[in-house]
Amino acid sequence: MKPYTISMPKPLVPVGDVPVLEIIIRQLKRHGFTHITITLNHLAEIIKAFFGDGSKWGIKIDYTLETKALSTMGPLTLLKDVPDNLLVMNGDVLTDLDFHQLFEEHVRSQSLFTIASSFRKEKMDYGVLECNSESLLTGFREKPDFSFLVSMGVYIVNRKAIELIPPDTFFGFDHLMKKMIDMRLYPRVVKHQGFWLDIGRPDDYEKAINEAHNYIDL
Repeated sequence: MKPYTISMPKPLVPVGDVPVLEIIIRQLKRHGFTHITITLNHLAEIIKAFFGDGSKWGIKIDYTLETKALSTMGPLTLLKDVPDNLLVMNGDVLTDLDFHQLFEEHVRSQSLFTIASSFRKEKMDYGVLECNSESLLTGFREKPDFSFLVSMGVYIVNRKAIELIPPDTFFGFDHLMKKMIDMRLYPRVVKHQGFWLDIGRPDDYEKAINEAHNYIDL
């Protein structure tokens, strides 16, 4: 049985002439996924009118609708007939990640929650001061770069992890991660070395327009 997937989109932002959510749907289809549930709140009717039942792409698409804000993980409690494991992702992510391979590795690891991650370099907009215990300057870095391991907004989730999410409650990724860590149900982190952009960020969106075609099929 092919894995059931869910995508949580922001508005229909185009990359070139194609909405990013359509690019994601095409990718999931190529990677063997057959069923996508899109969780909706903002622009629900526009998104449903555009994507319909998914027959245009040869994939089944259905929807859930939030009646109030549930954040990023809360909408998972709206799903019916949840499989043992499912892919969950934001609808504004562009990446060359192999979704099928990530899913298979998660199943083999028997993890409750797998996070796809990437290293992100950010420039500090200020000069960074280094002081000793006497408040004397001992070092200075002018607008340095810092590298962080960050979530890509792509996850593989076991049904038992969804059972940790309270229904009808604003419950984000941060809330679930803290709860799992407190319970010592530590999520697994997979580091992706390839292409990844969060086009909800203006800088990433500009890169997507100029560079995404070099890495993924638009």
